[in-house]
Amino acid sequence: MNIDLSRRGFLKLAGAGVAATSLGAMGFGAAEAAEQAHVRAFKLFSTTEVRNTCTYCSVACGILIYTKGDRAAGETAEVVHIEGDADHPTNRGSLCPKGAALKDTVHSATRLTQPRIRRPGSDKFEEITWEAALDKIARALKDDRDANLIQQNAAGVPVNRWTTTGFLAASATTNETAWLTYKVVRSMGIVGFDNQARV
Repeated sequence: MNIDLSRRGFLKLAGAGVAATSLGAMGFGAAEAAEQAHVRAFKLFSTTEVRNTCTYCSVACGILIYTKGDRAAGETAEVVHIEGDADHPTNRGSLCPKGAALKDTVHSATRLTQPRIRRPGSDKFEEITWEAALDKIARALKDDRDANLIQQNAAGVPVNRWTTTGFLAASATTNETAWLTYKVVRSMGIVGFDNQARV
């Protein structure tokens, strides 16, 4: 089929097409209205997004946690979705199966949220406060260091070694946190120092 179309006719036809599609795109068409009526809202539209680090291993993958509930209004924020952070340089949005199941871990009925202690002679654990747990740890460290710190070796050279206690650090931290942890542990004299990246 051969259409004889002048330059002026082509411009008129093109202008009419642009006007018709523009009106349709602005929602003046019945088809557009019907389409919009069936489109559901994005499921994470009303959530709050928080960046964090996966808790499982030493890789330190970045995650995005989505919560519902306005904490400023006194509501409890509930985790509704967790996914990999596409902007994170370590994992670039991907997660292993354990990381992909983090939401189930958060909502697990057996997840520990408080420190627990099993007293001597007891057959069960009981919850204690964080303050009590940290006080107990500090007391145990102080007592052990006072009893077992080696201040000098056989030649009389100061060594300040504490070999009866070890320290397992987190490897999913920043360089600054790792440096500070190293300095604190070494300043106490602890020789046994590692993190889960090597375990």
